[in-house]
Amino acid sequence: MMIGILETGGPPDSLADRYEGYGDMIAALLGPGARPRVYDVRAGDLPSAPDACAGWVVTGSAAGVYDDDPWIPALKRFLQDTSGGAPIVGVCFGHQIMAEAFGGRVVKSPKGWGLGLHQYDIAAAQPWMDAATPIRLPVSHQDQVVEIGLGAVVVGGNAFTPFGVLAYPDRNAVSIQAHPEFAPDYARALIESRRGSRIDEAFADAAIATLDQPNDNARVGGWLKRFLAIS
Repeated sequence: MMIGILETGGPPDSLADRYEGYGDMIAALLGPGARPRVYDVRAGDLPSAPDACAGWVVTGSAAGVYDDDPWIPALKRFLQDTSGGAPIVGVCFGHQIMAEAFGGRVVKSPKGWGLGLHQYDIAAAQPWMDAATPIRLPVSHQDQVVEIGLGAVVVGGNAFTPFGVLAYPDRNAVSIQAHPEFAPDYARALIESRRGSRIDEAFADAAIATLDQPNDNARVGGWLKRFLAIS
């Protein structure tokens, strides 16, 4: 099977020569069975049809869903046209744009940055999960989903990110605010790249310290593979 990866962002310029792109990170998380095809959505490269691949993943991005870049409404339309067919997964920005495309709302949160390793409690176990125990994953976001659309199910989250994991049963779609594809060293480097400019020193130190703890990247990667029916 072939999974289409809708790449909407990548590492900042200061890290681009040291780390793979976000599409490649997602491909590594899903493994070789995904036979990934990466689409550079920012360059206007969208799939020719909703069924061009057996499933879809929307990556993270530094963009906001409310930005006026022309590729953003085009991606929303593709998601709307595709929903209910091949399975769709959204990660971080992908989580947010799916919420907007499916009737929800996203804002730049007054809570500020979510950084480091965050724990999400699972409120509603899904068939593609192994268990309903909490998950701990790297996060890096300012924007948050603050309203969900009709038919959305809150699968998990925490006090900082109440809508951290969403499922859309009628749309054959799931999404997560966190980054199961971010290795701890990349999550650490991303914080360091923003230290002293967008993130203050004390907060950066505290967030980086959490990344030494065990994470559930591989476990959640298994969830997404099961949802996408990757063997």
